[in-house]
Amino acid sequence: MPISKKVAFYTLGCKLNYSETSAISRLFEDNNYKIVEFTDTPDVYVVNTCSVTENADKKCRKVVKEALKINSKAFVVIVGCYAQLKPKEISEIPGVDMVLGAAEKFNMLSHIDELTKLDKPVIKEGAIADVDTFIGAYSFGDRTRTFLKVQDGCDYSCSFCTIPLARGASRSDTVENIVSSAQNIAKEGVKEIVLSGVNIGDYGKNVENDFLDLITELDKVEGISRFRISSIEPNLLDNKIIEFVAQSRAFVPHFHIPLQSGSNEILAAMRRRYKRELYSDRVETIKKMMPDCCIGVDVIVGFPGETDAHFEDTYKFLSDLDISYLHVFTYSERQNTLAAEMKDVVPNNVRAQRSKRLHILSDKKRLEFYRNQVAKNQVHNVLFESEEKNGQMHGFTDNYVKVKVKFDPLLTNQIKEVNLTGIAEDGLVKIAESIIPTSHKEAQKN
Repeated sequence: MPISKKVAFYTLGCKLNYSETSAISRLFEDNNYKIVEFTDTPDVYVVNTCSVTENADKKCRKVVKEALKINSKAFVVIVGCYAQLKPKEISEIPGVDMVLGAAEKFNMLSHIDELTKLDKPVIKEGAIADVDTFIGAYSFGDRTRTFLKVQDGCDYSCSFCTIPLARGASRSDTVENIVSSAQNIAKEGVKEIVLSGVNIGDYGKNVENDFLDLITELDKVEGISRFRISSIEPNLLDNKIIEFVAQSRAFVPHFHIPLQSGSNEILAAMRRRYKRELYSDRVETIKKMMPDCCIGVDVIVGFPGETDAHFEDTYKFLSDLDISYLHVFTYSERQNTLAAEMKDVVPNNVRAQRSKRLHILSDKKRLEFYRNQVAKNQVHNVLFESEEKNGQMHGFTDNYVKVKVKFDPLLTNQIKEVNLTGIAEDGLVKIAESIIPTSHKEAQKN
């Protein structure tokens, strides 16, 4: 059967969105569509949106506008979290033909009959309470790493977050299905899998296993050199998980743990399920078992009611923690959240000032972590990536130190033993020019 139609995808937001975009694209391929680049005059554009990023409406409008510049007759479909939360708002964007909510995005092809521009967009939405089925997904196209979806939805009710409204209740795939996906990914030659989800530490709500069971089985999958845990709530990261990662074959010494605030008063207002004392205890435990572990932290500045004293409390708490980098988010109001109705709104200029200070702190933390790794004069395993820039290429150690070396296409998707030699002007770590080849088996030792 000849290929008659072309489709292109554009993804906004998190790693989970990227894995789901890949799953949707495979559905199109199975139905005789050709996957093409955004600029390759496709017949269909699918835009997967996010509700977490600020100005979601503006970003979506820009993508649609650029798509129609390339092909004014293209059929434009919008899916994702933003589509679930504000379908009518999206339908009013000029050029949009179809808006699909959370329950319908994986049924997209059943809704597309003719690829003819519509006078009035079709909206297929449903109550988020009805979204209770887990649909597996993983990204592809990157030979080096894949984002594998293991969990979806969230049962938490943080006062600033719309994710439960956009993705529904917490639900998980079975261990058997996830292991099977990992084995299929390994057959494609991918070396690293990043476990993704909305609240992956909550894995197991609707299945017989918990998160520790899952990672124990994944550690046995042959052909995958590295597993990373994308992000895990501090109250769900117990000692058993930390102990397992510390002694595992393939799970790397790298945790990304959301904090959001270093003030217990603000954490309570955010409706987080822990206090800062628990957070610092988790960091201390990790560092005792894995001294070289990389620890990333999410933090929100400018939450309603955050005084200068609250912020300084957060700043000092983060400054004193043995962490490696920060992801700093400036609070922005979201409709239908408790936080949007709170008093004592922090002025935007104050939010920006606090964000800038934490970004500077993050740079200092990352540089300190990198320098510490260089000073230890240890051999590290680096997985090299294909991207070439100014004659250089980069890769990551297992503990997430970003290194660079002279470009060599033969290094792409290879794990090599290297010595870290210093910090370059661009902030990346330089490595010795002589790279020690390692076999797959040897690469697992460190």
